[in-house]
Amino acid sequence: MTTPDYSPDTVERGRLLFARPIVFVKGCVRLADLPPMDRVEIAFAGRSNVGKSSLINALCGTSGLARTSNTPGRTQELNIFQSQSENLRIVDMPGYGYAKAPEPKVRAWTQLIHQYLTGRATLRRVYVLVDSRHGPKDNDVSVMNELDRAAVSYQIVLTKIDKPSAKDLEKAVAATRSAIAKRPAAHPDIVLTSSEKGDGIGQLRSEIALLLES
Repeated sequence: MTTPDYSPDTVERGRLLFARPIVFVKGCVRLADLPPMDRVEIAFAGRSNVGKSSLINALCGTSGLARTSNTPGRTQELNIFQSQSENLRIVDMPGYGYAKAPEPKVRAWTQLIHQYLTGRATLRRVYVLVDSRHGPKDNDVSVMNELDRAAVSYQIVLTKIDKPSAKDLEKAVAATRSAIAKRPAAHPDIVLTSSEKGDGIGQLRSEIALLLES
């Protein structure tokens, strides 16, 4: 498992990008509620309880920015965060794959996610979070399929890498590499993270800094 060799300038740019204030703007339950398409957007997607909110908090260096919960399905809207000094907007998407949520609500989330992914011209990349204890599940693959069809760039982020054994983590990485092989919209590099330990946060910040520069 290797990480890309970023230049010192890129690493510093990533650090500074998230050293400046990032604030919660609003939650959106309809596409019409979204802010104007006036800046670069990145989005975080993943199964319920994969650790999206914790990762966003670690990324932004603010423990209470995105609400975290042990209850799957708590994020029920597109939660919008913006940098106050950079051309960056972060979108925390509703978690998918939680069957105990009411069916009408699941349908509404699914439609909102689909509309957002296929109709947002300023969406530069989706970070698809996958729990490193399990590797990609069927619904993760379904999201990748949709992103491929929509030609939306995405990158896999393995979360909670401090939880599995080294051997199990290697298996999850191998399974993930196999899942993204030959996928047209998938970024070839996998980011391995632990929100609790801080692993991979610098790499993710550097990736996002490169997006803003391109």
